[in-house]
Amino acid sequence: MIFSLNDQAVLDAISGAQAAARARSTRTVTLNGQTINIPSPYPSPTDWRDTWIYFLLLDRFNAANPPRHPWDRYCGLRQGGTFQGVQAQLGYLQTLGVKAIWLSPIQKNAPPDWNYHGYGAQNFLDLDPRFASDGTLPTAEREFTALVDEAHARGLYVIVDIVLNHAAHVFDYVRSSGVVEDFADPAVMDGPLGSEPPIRWLDAAGVPRGNWQDRLDPPPQLAPNDAVWPADLQNHLFFRRRGAKLTDTPDRRSFVPGDFANMRQLTVEYDATAPGQESLRAQHGASPVLNILIRAYAYLMARYDLDGYRLDTVKYVHPKAIETFGNAMREYAMSMGKANFFTFGEVYDDEATIARFIGRNGGSGDGFGIDAALDFPLFFQLPAIAKGNIDVSAFRALFHDRKGQEKELLSSHGDAGLYFVTFLDNHDQHERFKHPNTPVDQVKLGLALLFTLQGVPSLYYGTEQLMQGTVDGNGQPDLNTNESVREALWGKPNAFSTTAPLFTEIQTLALLRDTEPALRYGRQYFREVSGNGVDFGHSSGAGGIVAYSRVLGDREVLVAANTGGQPFTGMILLDRDLNAAGSARRVIYCSHGTTGAPAVQLLTARVYSHGIASDATIAAVPVNLAPHEVQVLAPGN
Repeated sequence: MIFSLNDQAVLDAISGAQAAARARSTRTVTLNGQTINIPSPYPSPTDWRDTWIYFLLLDRFNAANPPRHPWDRYCGLRQGGTFQGVQAQLGYLQTLGVKAIWLSPIQKNAPPDWNYHGYGAQNFLDLDPRFASDGTLPTAEREFTALVDEAHARGLYVIVDIVLNHAAHVFDYVRSSGVVEDFADPAVMDGPLGSEPPIRWLDAAGVPRGNWQDRLDPPPQLAPNDAVWPADLQNHLFFRRRGAKLTDTPDRRSFVPGDFANMRQLTVEYDATAPGQESLRAQHGASPVLNILIRAYAYLMARYDLDGYRLDTVKYVHPKAIETFGNAMREYAMSMGKANFFTFGEVYDDEATIARFIGRNGGSGDGFGIDAALDFPLFFQLPAIAKGNIDVSAFRALFHDRKGQEKELLSSHGDAGLYFVTFLDNHDQHERFKHPNTPVDQVKLGLALLFTLQGVPSLYYGTEQLMQGTVDGNGQPDLNTNESVREALWGKPNAFSTTAPLFTEIQTLALLRDTEPALRYGRQYFREVSGNGVDFGHSSGAGGIVAYSRVLGDREVLVAANTGGQPFTGMILLDRDLNAAGSARRVIYCSHGTTGAPAVQLLTARVYSHGIASDATIAAVPVNLAPHEVQVLAPGN
């Protein structure tokens, strides 16, 4: 076990990874009976748009033993997923076409709850032994190392979910009513420093120890499951201690203060430059909490050769701290041979809020910060558009707004895809994209848009096996909580089938994205459509046509999707300079299996923009789309 950032194991890992990079070291991995040498540390991808991501909850993906509770029922407890379980299915993921796996948090969580989801770290330096095949830390370390090594040997990158905002439930509050787990009080939250209530640190049993009641900080000689580790964090000043958050909107301090449920918020922005802080500053620098977290996550990166971090609850941390953390991870990763270590954050909010935290728009503007954000603005629309439930014109408005918000980052608007990880659903939603009543054709449509729009696509585990959420005791959909989208995949009959219809559909889309660079890097233009071949304008209304081109150099790839329940026969405008009259457009993907090579036509048409019609000579291609059908058309050569 590791208890301090000064432990020799931490120092050796951080310096050892740098030395190994300078020496161009390798590791030997045995895969399917073959010996494979891989660089160690493992280098980054050149561009993360080449690397679509599969996100899985460690506790809910796979294990050698059956799930501890029915696999498709609500379960707020451990199901038993393990590192070895993930490793056993790396071949399955590689066959699917996955390029990177994103794992829920791996750090040790606090007993006695032992949160199965992993987002309540009690020791930021140790792995959680629950994910080991035998429940011990040494085995967890060996098995996680083996998982990462095999992933790298298969050409897969490993991203780990991390938390800067909070630690586990490591203390309770002393209020006039007694010792309480939680409270919400505006007077305390907005009060001056020093208005924090007393706290009682929890022991290994999760009990606020009475004989610790006069201590602001935990006592020395703690047991491994007491309070919080590393010892560097055992300081009351490093926690906000003001009770539950009162809002999800960043306040005047530019972040959301307050505990996250019963998980205790860290004062990541703590400033130790004031008089009287000299000892603290000498030990951990001017930003002690942030520096401790930077060191802890540099250690995990080095020790386990990780390729990226997804940062949970980003908007609950000051943007400047996020910027500093992102820069620190980037620089340390470079020092160990990872020139493009990937950091992306969860900013569960709109475009403007995301822009405050990401890239050069974030923090003070002096540095780059974290690389990308989960694309919640797209998520707020994409599932509903794919199901024909909202106006398709909202799609265009979203990407138009994006170019404005990201203007300081973009040299070409094709670059916008660098800054967003796109998704259709995840572990924090009340239902999966594949609701029990969702036709498979709509699921295919949503997946096709996900893999062809700008961004780095992320697929939630089980989508490829038509997972559709938990059921209640009567076998009906249970959609009341985010627990309903956290099924134990390996309990499903034939859970890892490589012939399931959506598995093969995603394989096809992954290969399409691989073979068409325009779908990864291209500029994106929404195209006008026509039902009569004369009048062209952007489609609108629920169930409309989604049509956009991805253009890279002189190659235009058109994506056309009918989100409605009626067939569409018409034409879609193309770039006249890139498409000669009579040239063929080949259908390179169709969710309905359609093939063909329609010819580009040059014609005079009325093109409508903002309600004003203009006559123009345009290039257009005829399309026939069945309800919920997607076609991708590329130049015939």
